[in-house]
Amino acid sequence: MFSAPDDAAGRPAGSDAFTEFESDLTAEEWLAKHRAGDLGRGPLFWSTLEVISPTRTVGRGRTNLTLIRPTILQTDATEPYAGFDRRESPSRNPAVSVHFRPAAYGATGVGTYVFTFAVDAPARAHFRPGGYAGSGTVDAAGSVRFTGRRAITVILRDVPPGLDASASIEQTDGESWSWFSTRIALPPIVIGPISDG
Repeated sequence: MFSAPDDAAGRPAGSDAFTEFESDLTAEEWLAKHRAGDLGRGPLFWSTLEVISPTRTVGRGRTNLTLIRPTILQTDATEPYAGFDRRESPSRNPAVSVHFRPAAYGATGVGTYVFTFAVDAPARAHFRPGGYAGSGTVDAAGSVRFTGRRAITVILRDVPPGLDASASIEQTDGESWSWFSTRIALPPIVIGPISDG
């Protein structure tokens, strides 16, 4: 059984936090990445397990946040955020890393987890998504370059329940940007067209 924390209004945490961020994966790309026959064990729905943010930096078990080289952490803003700018820290790339232990959320077998980072880059910014899935695999774009509000997705497949897995985004070029939250969820169901044979 998986369960997600609630926010102050009683909604599942992060339920609409990502609606204003452009997704980096289209329905067609989800279909190519995750067909119904590959679902494996666990619930068959998109379920948010945790949302890590500047005001919620620790989840269940060893789930936690690491910020590398932020220029500001603004927790009392209307939309709390951590600000970064590679120009301010040329000796080390700024990054956001979220560590996650599936067993703390009730997982008893290997599973697939989707990490979605909500980011705003008002000017150009270039990121390298990555992660650690132990004996499993990491599915992430080699690099992402954009301007505006965007969700960056990292998928960890076949993660053992007791593993301290992680997903991250690292700025490799560009100007200032802000990170608002990272949603950890089970993968969505994507149903493709049915073929005749």
